[in-house]
This record gives sequence, C-alpha cells and structure tokens, in this order.
Amino acid sequence: MSTEAPTEAAVDQWHRLDRRMLLIRPVLDVVKSLPVLIGTVILGRGNGWEWVGLGITALTVLVGISHVLTSRYRIADGQVEWTTGLLLRKHRAIPLDRVRTVDVTSEPKHRLFSLSAVRIGTGRNSAVQGAGGDQLVLDAVSATEAHRLRTVLLHRKEVAAETESAPRPEQVVAEVDRKWVRYAPFTLSGLAVVGAVFAAVWHFAHQLNIAPENVGPLRDLLDDLANTAVWLIVVIAAVALLVVVSLLSVGGYVLSFWNFKLTRETEGTLHVRRGLITTRSVSIEEDRLRGVEVKEPLPLRIAGGARLTAIAGGLREGKGGDKGGGLLLPPAPVGRVHEVAAEVLRENFDPATVPLDRHPRRALTRRLTRAVGGVLLLAAALSGLAWIDFLPGWMWQVALGLVPFAALVGWDRYRNLGHAIVGRYLVSRSGSLARATVAIRREGVTGMVVSRSFFQRRGGLITVTAPIAAGRGGYQVVDVGESAGLALAEQAAPGLLTPFLRRTPQR
Repeated sequence: MSTEAPTEAAVDQWHRLDRRMLLIRPVLDVVKSLPVLIGTVILGRGNGWEWVGLGITALTVLVGISHVLTSRYRIADGQVEWTTGLLLRKHRAIPLDRVRTVDVTSEPKHRLFSLSAVRIGTGRNSAVQGAGGDQLVLDAVSATEAHRLRTVLLHRKEVAAETESAPRPEQVVAEVDRKWVRYAPFTLSGLAVVGAVFAAVWHFAHQLNIAPENVGPLRDLLDDLANTAVWLIVVIAAVALLVVVSLLSVGGYVLSFWNFKLTRETEGTLHVRRGLITTRSVSIEEDRLRGVEVKEPLPLRIAGGARLTAIAGGLREGKGGDKGGGLLLPPAPVGRVHEVAAEVLRENFDPATVPLDRHPRRALTRRLTRAVGGVLLLAAALSGLAWIDFLPGWMWQVALGLVPFAALVGWDRYRNLGHAIVGRYLVSRSGSLARATVAIRREGVTGMVVSRSFFQRRGGLITVTAPIAAGRGGYQVVDVGESAGLALAEQAAPGLLTPFLRRTPQR
C-alpha cells in the first residue's frame, strides 16, 4: 500500500455504481411494490385499476434503474462529490475535512455479488440519500472500491492498483468469544421482537375483526386456561415468555456479532468488523476518540457482563452505541470490557474502574422520592379508576406492591452515583436499570455548564455538564453537592469557571 498522496488522475475521475446492482435493484423495487400491486389487482379487477398498479410498479422499477445508471461520484478539489438523476438532477458535495466516518455495510442483497454500501458521514444528523443530510450513501460498490474509498477518505491516501487486495497491517485488540453468547438472554433484546410481533398480530386481527375465541386452536387454549389456577397461568406465561425472549436474544446476538473483531491499524485507526448475514465495517480514527462508555443494564450487570462503546467525533449516539457505529465490544465479561477499554485508550488501566467520589445523602432522598412517589401516584390513579368501575381493583393493589421494588431501585441509583478526575479523564457514573460509566478526556471538553432545578436548589445540589463534540454532545454529573460540583468543574476545565466563582473571604 502506498503512503503517497493520491494523484489527480487517480482521484479526480468520476466513478459509477457497480452495474451488478441492476440485477438486484429491480427485484427489490418489485418486492416493495407488492402491497400496491396485490391491492390493485385483487380489489380493482374488472375496473381497470390493475393497470394502475402495474404502472406504479413499472415506474418504481424504472426510477431504481435510473438511479443506478446515473449515479456518479468522485473525490476532487478537497471534497467528495455525488450526482444522480435523469429528469431531476441532484448534486451533493462534502468537504474531506468534514468526513468523520466511513461505514461499509454488506447486506444479503450486496453479498450475493460481493458488493457493499458505503456511508460517508460527518457525524451530524443524517438524512436519507440526496435529501440534504450530512450522510452520503453509495449503495453499490465493489469490496475493493469500498476499501479504496475508506483509505482515501479517512487517511487521505490512494491505494495502488496492484496492492488493492493486500491486507493492511493491523493489531487485533479484541475478538468475540463464542462463550459470550451466554450474555445474550440478559440483554432482553428479544423482548422488543416479541412486543413488535404481538402488536402487529393484534393490529391485523383487530382490522380484520378476528376474535381469539373464534380461532380454533386459540379457542381450545382459552377453554383450557379457564379451568386453570391464575397463579399457574402466570407462571407458565412467564416461563414461556422467558424461553422465547432468550432464544430470540441469542439469535440476535449471533446475527449481529458473528466474527466480531476490533483491530488497530498502523495509521492510528480502530476498525470494527461484525455480522453474519449482514456484515458491517466501521472505522474510528483515534485522533477523534474522546473517551469510552461502559454500559451495564441491570440484567446484564447481574450476570457479570457489560458492553463498551466509543465516544468519538463523528459517531452519532445510537441505541447501545450500535446504530451510530461506536460499539467497541458486544456484551462480554465486565473484566474483559475494562481490558479492551484500557487498550483502546492506550492506558495502563481503564479509568472507569477507579473508586468514585460519592454524592451527598440528599441525592438519595431525591431518588427515593421520585421512585416511590411515582409508584404511589400510579397506584392512586389506578385506585380512582377502579372506584368508578373502569378497571379491576386488583391492579392498584399490584401497583402498591411494587413500592419496595421502587425503593430498592432508588437506593441502587444513589449507590451508583459517583464522579472522579483521573489524570486527563473525567469519570462519571449514574443509573440503575441502565447503569453507565463514562470516561472522557478533559482536553476534549469545550466548556462547563452548571445547572440546578428548583428542588436541587432546596437540597443544595447541582448538575455539572461537560459539553464535548462527540457522542451525545455532553455528559452529566448529576445531583452533586454544590461545592464539590464547582470544584469538579474547575478541575476538569481549569480557568473556565474562574470569572464566575465568588470566593468566600477567610475570617
């Protein structure tokens, strides 16, 4: 691989999308048009509406083919340009110094012909292709071309033609262990799938006026349950739900993190590859790395696991850090997570493991009040609805029984509160059901925001926010004592708050 700057002849020329996409795009467009096609053919038979459906489908296919044939891109004059359109011409340009991420994804439709989709992002809110967002999508390039684009855009280097397929020197930081699949059920990711399927089935059944008692198997099941004790029904339903959610979570883990590998390339770039059916490749430049976040949802924390995400400029914060491409390690043993965090930060230890300064007891009162008070308000509302015979009376009793659990959650939220300054890192931890420990580099902090609500003022507490051009855009130290919080802000960003601080004269 050459380390010389890209030549004008190699970079300035216009490139087209891979023509093999013409074998895929029409099929996908027809599949997307199936609801319209089926509806017009079945409901409009004899009225001429079937031709409308066929016309819409044909138009959709032609637009897709036109997109593939007219799309061109190039890297020239310090920017990446993209143009497409036959009747309506569109042109996009992104300066190279604004390019933050190059996300290479190969879905099944791409892998069929060894193609990839390259998403070039600036880290700001993205929109769909061609809609004026800050993400440019080249949805059909060869694997070799995707590799060349990633190198040129992130490292400003051209790949020599004779070495395009040569593997780049890299150091393996972490690889997935098949034993880690045992943590999948504790992520509860399958619960979302179950909820979505149940909601879809319920919606369609309601639209078609299908009642469960009118379906043979369901009618027999309801008859059997009518003669079964309520507690046994609850136990069976809970066990069945647990089994289904666990199986779906394991399946999702395998599909998402199969062959997961985190490597460090010689140019100072972290590279993540993962996926079974849909493969994804994300590069993170270490110069833009601002810290890491260790996420420990309660079920995963009980099992001794955690996940690791990067806080880096150009990476959008997504659910779990996954959608934004910042995932550095999937659910894994917490010890291994801290080892990888230290390796990624090039430190001897993970700053997130240091003992943290505790927050005042007044913060405990706030958490207990909100947790227990919320459950009591819910119980009161359910009780009122039961009093007017709108809901059964047992519902408010069940809600009232959740008070001890709410108090336990409130206490755990306080126990997990903490902050510290460790070398050049600001460390903060908060949360119970979704505990997160953040370690950000202080040199990346762009300011300090001190705020407090009415109830915080009464308790002598404040919230310190460290704005940073990465991740969520800012990370908070919540409900810290006023003196300790101001001292933390002054130490994290020396000199920023000095003009606003009033020193108490010594007597």
